[in-house]
This record gives sequence, C-alpha cells and structure tokens, in this order.
Amino acid sequence: MAAPYGAPPQAPAPVAVVSPQFCAPYAVPLTVVKKAISLSGGDFVVTDANGAEMLRVKGAVFSMHDRRVLRDAAGRPLVSMREKVFSMHNRWEVFRGDSTNAGDLLFTVKKASMFQLKTELDVFLAGNTAEQACDFKIRGSYFERSCAFYLGDSNTMIAQTNRKYTVANVLLERDTFVVNVFPHVDYVFIVALVVILDEIHRERFDD
Repeated sequence: MAAPYGAPPQAPAPVAVVSPQFCAPYAVPLTVVKKAISLSGGDFVVTDANGAEMLRVKGAVFSMHDRRVLRDAAGRPLVSMREKVFSMHNRWEVFRGDSTNAGDLLFTVKKASMFQLKTELDVFLAGNTAEQACDFKIRGSYFERSCAFYLGDSNTMIAQTNRKYTVANVLLERDTFVVNVFPHVDYVFIVALVVILDEIHRERFDD
C-alpha cells in the first residue's frame, strides 16, 4: 500500500547498525528519560510503550573521556559511546559492547558544521573512512524539541524524537524524549543517537 499523502519516505530495507535483532517489523515507540541527579551527568532510562525498562545508559564518573555505556535491561553492554578529545565538530565514537578498540568501532557522529542555528549532525559508519557523504543525518531543532533521523542526505526518515515538556519535568529538572523508531530500523542505534544528541547540546549550553 502506498504511503499516505505527505508522509516522508521510509527505508526500503532493514537498517541494522548494532544488530538485526534490534530491528522490529513494526514501529517501536520509546520514552527516554534523563536522570536529573547524576554524578556522571549522562544517565538515561529507556522504556517501551508499556513502561517496561528496555535499555539503560550509564556514564563514567571519573574518566578522561566523556563516555557512556548503553546496556540492555539485564545489564549487558550493547554499545559504548565516547567523545573524541580535541575534536572540532564535537565528534563522538560508538563501539560494540563495552569496547573502545578501533576494531569494534560501529559509527561516528559529528556536527555537520561548527556553528549551527538548527541541529544538523552527520553519522558515518565505520567503513566510511573517507566521510565524503554521511550514511545518516539528524536534522531539526533540539531546543524546539523536535528532530528527525534520515538515511544519508535524503528525505527517507528512519526515526523521530520530541522533547516532552511537562510541569513535572521542569520541577524535577529532568529531560524526557519521546522517540518513534520506524519499522525495520535498529532501535538501539537510534537510542545511542538520541543520547549523543543530548550530550552535544548539553555541552553547548554549558559553554
């Protein structure tokens, strides 16, 4: 059946970056909550539509690198994320499991340009060493609470996220993101991007 009029095109094939096991044949709605009080400053809890915990992100408290580890509900490490020191475009590297070895690199994320009015991040898979064209792109406005994830520089959307504004969030000083992962798209990959998106903008605000 054709897509509804005005709907963005969706990926024609599964988008499995971390693992095909994280690609569902249906849309996956997730809620990502960033904890307000955290020594590491980067702790997140990810729940499904029923409120069950699916993923958790824990930051490293005393580390030379700004590092985050994304784990499943059982505590198994799925990917580790770290900011590359002395990078001009807020470059983050994402590795398989709890590794930071170059051979386990999955993808990198960086700002498309140093100075931005709107959010634009480029994502490069590990095999794309030339980085002439991005494999995925994030566009939108973080501060207006809306961003979309695309295949390369195309209009093919693979996920969306919106920051949820509530009185409780303001009082508790926490951030909540509502994420919609499209069918056949790796939801662990998307959650990692949401975490990095938040970290990049947090640094910008802190500066």
